[in-house]
Amino acid sequence: MNSLSSYFSEINLIQNEQFLSLKEIYSFWNEKVNVISRKDMDNFFVHHILHSLAIAKIISFKKGNKILDVGTGGGFPGIPLAILFPEVEFLLIDSIGKKIGVVNEVVRELGLKNVKTKQIRAEELTESFDFVVSRAVTQMPKFVGWLKGKIKPEDGNGIYYLKGGDLKEELKDFKSAQIFAISDFFSEDFFLTKMVVYIPVKVFL
Repeated sequence: MNSLSSYFSEINLIQNEQFLSLKEIYSFWNEKVNVISRKDMDNFFVHHILHSLAIAKIISFKKGNKILDVGTGGGFPGIPLAILFPEVEFLLIDSIGKKIGVVNEVVRELGLKNVKTKQIRAEELTESFDFVVSRAVTQMPKFVGWLKGKIKPEDGNGIYYLKGGDLKEELKDFKSAQIFAISDFFSEDFFLTKMVVYIPVKVFL
């Protein structure tokens, strides 16, 4: 297994410490509120940290960007991305209060100043964002439907969605979608069937 620095040479010492502390923090809170399966905890670095950071191999968010993580669960992909992009604003949402409670504790223990959380459904939000990130929450047509009016209409804005398997049927109505194979960036076998899907904002206009 490769180290994080072999994939992201730009991370500094503070970020490295934050990434290294994640498994211990999640192991503690996962005993109280199960947000990650036991099997996945054994592969925490690859299945959660590295998988979340695949989005950063497609796009480098800019200072001041506002990012919405929909259905964040235990904080993925939002928490790892927030560590990597400390000058970017993140809102992590989930409809389940217990999960948001865990995310709040992780944010507090890491000292992340660029993360806010909210127990809410995406379709109930009234604000708009530059980008939306998510990890296999639901089928793409339904997901896109939740986000009408939630993405600012600037060129390049849109959704970055972590998804696996055959996506042809799911994306048939999204001709402008781009699919990136995570295995092009990371060598671990886990990523052989994993993708990042980009849906540009023009789909929403």
